Amino acid sequence: MRTQPTLLVVASHNKNKIREIKDLVADLSFKVVSIEELGDFPDIEEDGATFKENARKKALETAQHVHQLVLADDSGLEVDALNGAPGVYSARFAGEPTSDERNNQKLLALLEGVEPDKRGAQFRCVMALADPSGRVEYAEGICRGSIGFTSQGENGFGYDPLFLVPEYGKTFAQLGPELKNKISHRGRAMEQMKKILQAYEKSLNSC
Repeated sequence: MRTQPTLLVVASHNKNKIREIKDLVADLSFKVVSIEELGDFPDIEEDGATFKENARKKALETAQHVHQLVLADDSGLEVDALNGAPGVYSARFAGEPTSDERNNQKLLALLEGVEPDKRGAQFRCVMALADPSGRVEYAEGICRGSIGFTSQGENGFGYDPLFLVPEYGKTFAQLGPELKNKISHRGRAMEQMKKILQAYEKSLNSC
């Protein structure tokens, strides 16, 4: 039986995202660390056409660098009135250097004059779990909502202050982290991924 927790490396430099993932897997026996905690590794260019392509690339290449189990995700906002944009370009929607404030301002400008019932949107998250052998497994989560007219709330990050969750009448940024983690795209993807991690954990413990 294994007594030491298995290392789970999160292939991200986003401290908010890493914190969310740590909270979501707190009931498992993995020791979650960020890529930065293991050393100075080259950035991986996210040049895929889909969230799945980007997540796969980050997970596989990072697993090859660190020789550990790696979890990567790619996520973003898909706005109905913008034909699914910003999508995979969510983080850099307003250009480089990336800025949540400028991204939100651009989104509001593009939706100026759009009626409330036409402002539907969804957050999508695709997670990829890769081991050094090249095996990859996936999970996906979606959270539907709409885009508000002004920023509301102090919690969260990215587009959270604009993303209204209809069943609560609040933005992601107005919800506490515990509730957001339960209903968010990342939370829903992680619920699927946790089943994969539990199976992986069980196989290791049986060795």
